[in-house]
Amino acid sequence: MSNFTDLLRLALSEDIGSGDVTTLSIIPADRKGSAVVFGREPFVLSGSAPFCKIFEFLDPEIGIDCLFSDGEQIEPNVAVFRLEGRVRALLTGERTALNFAQRLSGIATFTRKMADAIAGTGCRLLDTRKTTPLWRKLEKEAVRHGGGRNHRFGLADGILIKDNHIAAAGSISESVRRARENSPHTLRVEIEVEEIDQLNEAIAAGADVVLLDNFTLEMLKEAVVAAKGRVLLEASGGVNLQSVRAIAETGVDFVSCGALTHSARAIDLTMEFSVTQG
Repeated sequence: MSNFTDLLRLALSEDIGSGDVTTLSIIPADRKGSAVVFGREPFVLSGSAPFCKIFEFLDPEIGIDCLFSDGEQIEPNVAVFRLEGRVRALLTGERTALNFAQRLSGIATFTRKMADAIAGTGCRLLDTRKTTPLWRKLEKEAVRHGGGRNHRFGLADGILIKDNHIAAAGSISESVRRARENSPHTLRVEIEVEEIDQLNEAIAAGADVVLLDNFTLEMLKEAVVAAKGRVLLEASGGVNLQSVRAIAETGVDFVSCGALTHSARAIDLTMEFSVTQG
């Protein structure tokens, strides 16, 4: 899905179906009102664009003020969005719009905590492809809003030779050789290894980046010494808020964490209405 607006339309269609029977049955078409959105906890904002777009689809005349920018830290009970317009559209879009903002702000907030945890180490925090199907563009943007960086977006963006690729090709050396031979010279070759001997083989084969999968802290330190700056090193596996600082301090260049997108808790956002007589 090339454009996230397609996803938003599908999300609205999923929720509304043949019509919002509750709202249509009790709210007059000309009733106007306003609403404010705020969080019940501290959070980093992400998802402003999809939030606003949902209401734009339902009623282009709805006015929305975005009081903060994506990536800003927001305290509890502080207004984030103010909306004015037809109450029917505000009520019908409420849940879908909040779902996007809650989910994406959760990713940005968790990413910020992880990024803060490794601040000053020189190690960079990366996401993975462990994203919600069709949400990848938005979720990876939320990672950036939280201070993280994006790994490859999809399979076409970079070479990452995993354990199953190695098994199918026969060896680390053969995998790297084929990647070099059959891909554009502009692409870096990254390969996953599970032990120090494999790291040495990957370096000898000419890999640009080596992903150290589920290495212990002692193994990571040994890998940094063995690599001697000849390749970039990425640590992955078992990365969480409690472990990420120690991993970063081993001297690896990157730490990648699937939990940024697959395990971040949605932020508790709410919308409160003020209705005027139409």
